[in-house]
This record gives sequence, structure tokens and C-alpha cells, in this order.
Amino acid sequence: MKSLHYYIGAAAIGVACLIAAPESAARNLVILQTNDTHSQIDPTDKGFGGVQRRKVFIDSVRAANPDVLLVDAGDAVQGTLFFTLYGGKVEMDVMNELGYDVQILGNHDFDNGVETMAGNVARSKADWISTNYLFEDPDVGTLFSPYRIFEYDGKKIGVIGLNLDPEGMIAAGNAAGVKYLDAVEAADAAAWWLKNREGADMVVAVSHLGYEDVPSPSDRDVASASRNIDIILGGHSHTLLAPGSGRDWVRNALGDSVLVTQNGKSGEWITEVTVSLDSIGLKKPVYRQVRLGEVYDRTRDASLDSIVAPYRKGVDDLMNKKIGRSAKTLPNDRPALLNFVSDFCASRGAELIGRPVDVALMNSGSLRRGLPKGDITRGQIISMQPFTNHVLVMELSGKDLQDAMEVYASRGGDGLSDSARATYDPASRKVVSFTLDGKPVDPERIYTVATIDYLAGGGDYMVPLKNGRIIAKSDSIVYDDLIAYILRNFSRKAINPSDTSRFTPAR
Repeated sequence: MKSLHYYIGAAAIGVACLIAAPESAARNLVILQTNDTHSQIDPTDKGFGGVQRRKVFIDSVRAANPDVLLVDAGDAVQGTLFFTLYGGKVEMDVMNELGYDVQILGNHDFDNGVETMAGNVARSKADWISTNYLFEDPDVGTLFSPYRIFEYDGKKIGVIGLNLDPEGMIAAGNAAGVKYLDAVEAADAAAWWLKNREGADMVVAVSHLGYEDVPSPSDRDVASASRNIDIILGGHSHTLLAPGSGRDWVRNALGDSVLVTQNGKSGEWITEVTVSLDSIGLKKPVYRQVRLGEVYDRTRDASLDSIVAPYRKGVDDLMNKKIGRSAKTLPNDRPALLNFVSDFCASRGAELIGRPVDVALMNSGSLRRGLPKGDITRGQIISMQPFTNHVLVMELSGKDLQDAMEVYASRGGDGLSDSARATYDPASRKVVSFTLDGKPVDPERIYTVATIDYLAGGGDYMVPLKNGRIIAKSDSIVYDDLIAYILRNFSRKAINPSDTSRFTPAR
């Protein structure tokens, strides 16, 4: 905790900043939250979201309320061609135009390394907060504050930012020079300082830890352990925490209720939290979630269009280059698409070593969008698999392969090539059976496994794969290999993968 005390103490001397509200400040503070928008500049395939609609909604709230705090809980980048081609510039410029007050880092802010992340943060006009990261490079560290204090109607609102542990989530080397401090301890210390030393009337934690199906600590863990946090505005797990769901309020260490929110992903939803400034500590904040649909198409902001326009040609060119066809719609949360990319990985692995591999492993988290029925374009494939990963082949013991399946089971399964079948107990999240070509995996045997370098390096918590010996690696990025695979194998027939999951709950 020494480093955290130093960080907080240093902030008390020179970093905290008070922003005075107008003399006629309203009695309510409205906090607007987005999270995990993943470069979704335009509406999604489902027809929701998009920065134009977000601007209309935000402007309407600001028109009705003089005191509005606009925050983003991380992963504003990565997921569409706007990031693949331009590395975050579009997202930062758009969010500057929207007038974000506070932003925090998500894991995908590190996808192109610390230098690119720092360049994006420097481009942003928002206050970037990180309470539990220390940065080895002082030039990077100066871009972040451990907390901020905003003042409205004489009431102080302290804001902290909580980031996830890079180990197992951010690709090896991409967060070099970033030291992680335990999020629960950091949050508790910072919130205590804000309440007891800075006189904050309320503490809001903006978090990219995740709500569920994530390693500890989660937002629920932070809320349960806290004594001084009032609201957690979360991200990372893409959880849609609907008001009144029973999951949106968590009891803290004192038995008081902490509001926890999260908006799913891709900017389809926005959260609005209203705090009564006259009744802080006495009256619970109220909130709603708004889905950004066609009703918000009533106006269009020309300044936003002008910001995005220079980047559109590159995106449109790729989105219009047809490379194949799909026989059916392939959502990114259904087995068929995961089966397709897993079989592609096995095929590419076989090319790399000149013989079939025993199995291929792909993570569902790499699928950032689905594919439509009908024509498939180069841009859609890059958007589906946007990461700069490479297919590789490793030699791995059966024991490590079995342990990798336990990681799969812990999150309800992931991608397997057609040679593999596995079942797991949904209650215990333990593997029940695992076969290759119908035969149980032999823990003493060495298998050839095709996967991507992110997983091979322990990403997505696939630590057992770090024990493998890499014997071949593609020089091309995954999406380039996948495009070549489609052009070679599906020029005269449609893509039509099986809808049957290969990693299923045991009956």
C-alpha cells in the first residue's frame, strides 16, 4: 500500500481540481455514463446507438439541466474499422465534440501498446483518471489523475477510476511499464481520503473491472468491501444492468446500498443517474437506461459529420469489397461463427506445419461482430476479427491442454475445431469430458495445437498455453489469413458452418 499512499498523497498536493458550478446551479446533478462503445461510430447492425444519436440525447439532457457530468467507463476504442485503420483518433475527436468530462482506460486502450494509448489520451480533452495504475514513464503518468473533485451547488463529488489487472487480459508487452494496484484496496483508500480529507459529499467510482464472469475483483467486490463509495459506473463485462433488476444495488461493508450500473456494449444504451444535491447521503440516486434508437434521428450534428468525414473513405472502401457469401446470418454470440473461425485456425495451422494439427483453439471474445446472410466483404471480416494477432502452432502436453479446457469451462466454453468435443458441468464449471477425434485426451502425449499468439501468451487467462513450444507462426495478421481462406475455399460455395456447439453443458 506504500505506493498507493504516495500516489494519493501526491494527488492531494497538486492534482485535485475543483470545478465551480454557476451561481444558479440546479439542485440535481445528472451523471451520464457510457462504456464499451468499441469504436461504434455508426449504429450497430441491430440499428441502435451511433454517435449522432448519443449527441442528440446528451444535448437534450444538458438543455434541461445545468449540472451534467459525462463519463466513459473504458474501451471506447477497438471493434470497428475506424480503430483498425486510424488507431483511436476518430474516437477521441468524437468524444471531445460530445464534451466528455471523465474517461478511464479499458483493456483495449492498450491494444496497440502504451505509446499509442498515451497519444490517444493526450489527444483527448477529458480528465483521465486512474486510481490503481502507476506508470513507469513519468510523461505517461502526468496524463492521469488518481481522482478528481467536481463541485456543484456547494457539494463536492469525488470521482475515482478503477482499472483491471493487465495480467491475463492485455497482450504481453502491450502494458509495459504499467503497475497494477489491487483495485479493492485502492478504491477503499481513495474513497476514504476523498470523504475524510477532501470533504467529498459523494464518491463515484468509474470502473473497468466488470460485473460478472470476470476474475476478482469485480464491481460487486469493490462495492461489498467499500465504506465510502456511493455509485459505481462500470464497464468491461458488457453487462446490461437494467434498473430494478435486483443486481443494480449492492450492500457495502456498512450495510448501505451502492448503485452499480453498466450499459452492455457498442453504445446502444446510455445511463442517466440523477443525484439530489440537497439530499446527498439521505436520498438514493435515481437512474434510467435509454436505448438510442431511431427516435433520436430527429436532428443531425454537422460538426460530428465533419469530424468523421475524412476517415470514412478508407472504411467504406473496405466495407464494399466483396470476398464471398454466407448461406445464413452468423451472429457473433452463436456457435456457428465460432466454429467457422476455429476451423479456419486449424486449416491455417496445418498450412504452417505441413500436416493436420490435432486441435485449434479460438476465443469467442475475438469475434467483435457477426456476419450477414449474403455477400461478405473484406471490411466485415476485419471488423469481425480486428485484432493484430497471428495464428501459430505449438506443441502442448495433454495435461496442459486439459487445463486449458478448464479455463474454457470457467467461462462457459470457447472455440474448438471440428476434431474436438467437450462437455462441462455448468454448476461447478469443470470439464466432464474432452475428446479429440473421438478419443480421450492423453495427459502424457504431446499434441499440436493451432491458436493465436494472444492466447498462446496467456491472454484471456489461458495460462496453460504458456507452457507450449511454438513451432510455427504466420507472418500475416489473422484477418488477412482469414480473408485468404475465404477467397480460396468459398469462391464458389457459401459459408455454412454447423450451428452445433462443440463445448456444451453436460446433460
